[in-house]
Amino acid sequence: MAAFLVAGRGSGADGPRPLTTDEANRLAITRFRNYQARGRAVTITVPGATGGLAVTGSVDYRRKVGYGVVHGTGRDTSSDGLIQWTPTSVRVRPMRDAPAHAPASPPSSGWYDRPLLSSGSALDTSLSIALGLGGDRPDNAQLLQQNGAAWRGREQVDGRRVDVMTGPSAPGHSGTAGNVRYWIGSDGTMYRVRVSVGSQPEPVVIGFDTHPYVPVEPVPGTTPAR
Repeated sequence: MAAFLVAGRGSGADGPRPLTTDEANRLAITRFRNYQARGRAVTITVPGATGGLAVTGSVDYRRKVGYGVVHGTGRDTSSDGLIQWTPTSVRVRPMRDAPAHAPASPPSSGWYDRPLLSSGSALDTSLSIALGLGGDRPDNAQLLQQNGAAWRGREQVDGRRVDVMTGPSAPGHSGTAGNVRYWIGSDGTMYRVRVSVGSQPEPVVIGFDTHPYVPVEPVPGTTPAR
């Protein structure tokens, strides 16, 4: 993921500084917390030079599948509709009057399949980032500290007091420390992530717990991922 990221803007007056041991431990478990929860409710804000997109839905971090509804922001409604995605594929169902939230059970018809693009699409990049925010084991806290992860400050997210931290340099990509920014609670829970995508003027922002989590059901006629 690090190959297409660029540094984001600062968010705390007291940072940056190296992580303490406690902060490194919380950053190390934050993706694992999503996996432990099985799934999280998400709102993905996708940038665009001519108007963005917002995906409101859920991500199942055990099965690596997301499902939600897409709405254009500052643009026409031609991209509005339902969407379900995996690390390799995207299924879309255009809707003229897309609802605020996707139905719990996906409709049985009207879907179009395509591969998930690894480059050239801000939407697909954003979907891929969202799926990557869960892992089946904690990261190495010591390596996070050694490779440039930092504390940036403290903020409030929906009334929760959180620490803002930036991630380390990606393996094989020196100088990329700080490219991903996390808003993390006292127990390691992830509440917001911001990632700047090199080809876009604004960052991808993923907010968690923005609405109730609804378990992801497969589109009828497809084989659930395992």
